[in-house]
Amino acid sequence: MSILTTIVDEILKLNGPPAYALVGGLSFAEAAIFVGFVLPGETAVLLGGVLANQQRVSLTGIAIIAVLGAVIGDSVGYEVGRRYGNKILATRLFARRQGGIDRGKKMLNDYGGRAVFLSRFTAFLRAVMPGLAGTAKLPYRRFLVFNAAGGVVWALGFTLLGYLVGASYRKVENIAGRASEIILGVVVLLVVLLVIRHRRRERDPVPAGATAAAAGPAHAPEPAQAADSGPE
Repeated sequence: MSILTTIVDEILKLNGPPAYALVGGLSFAEAAIFVGFVLPGETAVLLGGVLANQQRVSLTGIAIIAVLGAVIGDSVGYEVGRRYGNKILATRLFARRQGGIDRGKKMLNDYGGRAVFLSRFTAFLRAVMPGLAGTAKLPYRRFLVFNAAGGVVWALGFTLLGYLVGASYRKVENIAGRASEIILGVVVLLVVLLVIRHRRRERDPVPAGATAAAAGPAHAPEPAQAADSGPE
């Protein structure tokens, strides 16, 4: 937790271009390289909103950067999937995540372009869905429409959430004085931890086999009647 606290503290010290670069870079990279589920894109966008409330960056500017990073990054991920998707999915890196990959493929098959929008709000699928859409040869224009819609809602939502966290901090600041800096760090850290916990649950779901085992053994089929009845 100390490492995470240090990272949050350092991000909250950023001003101007470095803050824009961090938020835009992480929101871009999350899906652009097809394995972006290891990158905390929404955490960076959330902290960007906090920085906007502290007037270290423009709220409008950081929101636009987050949206552009998300939409452009997903488009790059789509192209990577279209060209190299099958080869990448065959690597050992994705062997343990086959359940999530299959879920994404099923969503694409069932919902088409709508799956791109819906996956934007699930950590693992947000990172891999653009590549899966490219691999499945979903028409790019259709992909772009749903990708842009999801990117706008997601980026604006997390930016405003961060801004509201910062607003709550400002209310406390009038009472707590210098202690407000500690309070801000605690509040932001709690929000980040909740986001990371949610990501881990989505990223490492309970295997289907484990669920079946917990439910107990299946009933054995009754023996065939013919075995006891003998010849007529």
